[in-house]
Amino acid sequence: MTGVVKRFRGGGSDVTAVDGLTLEIAPGAMVAVAGASGSGKSTLLHLVGAIEAPDEGAIEVDGLDLTRLRRARLAEYRRGLGFVFQRYHLLPALTALDNVIAPVLPYRVSFDKTARARDLLAAVGLSGREGALPSQLSGGQQQRVAIARALMGEPRLLIADEPTGNLDSATGAEILDLLAEIRRDRGTTVLIATHEQHIAAACDRLLRLRDGRIVEDIDLTGGEEPASTLARVDGLRL
Repeated sequence: MTGVVKRFRGGGSDVTAVDGLTLEIAPGAMVAVAGASGSGKSTLLHLVGAIEAPDEGAIEVDGLDLTRLRRARLAEYRRGLGFVFQRYHLLPALTALDNVIAPVLPYRVSFDKTARARDLLAAVGLSGREGALPSQLSGGQQQRVAIARALMGEPRLLIADEPTGNLDSATGAEILDLLAEIRRDRGTTVLIATHEQHIAAACDRLLRLRDGRIVEDIDLTGGEEPASTLARVDGLRL
């Protein structure tokens, strides 16, 4: 990501959410993006996830310049990512199993969709709750379903926007542990927007934003490589 600027129209004038941001993230890292409300955290994640397009600058992931991709190729890129949001975004009429399957339902894949969804629900601690509707699950359980859904396409990059914001501290800690386990076991790069200090402290690196700019970039590993299988995500750069 080089020289990225993103503006939004608000109140009759442009608001700069991301202001000339340049950033590189190593493969397999778990990176926290912190800052006050309006600092640009969510916008940064949306730019990396190709939910928003920059007004200036370039965003490159795995050698792809997202600013040069056509609509169909951008949609394909987004399908290769995992997204976890604060409000879960589960479909209320679908079971936990069907919510996990939903992202790949329209597509041909090389695996058994139902079997993988069951495996992922077991991996996030929800074995036996496959038939439960979202309304029958706690907030933490719903977020676990959302994480399983995000992993359905075996993403190399998992983007989490305030994933513990609606949870109590104990449940939030469980979700954080789960994300760290996913990074460790699957070699997934994890990018987390958060305002919670304990979540940032559990990551390899902390980026603190203010007014769309990086004001702190802190290595939390003590100079060591993050404990993940980097070879499995070789070449992932933002």
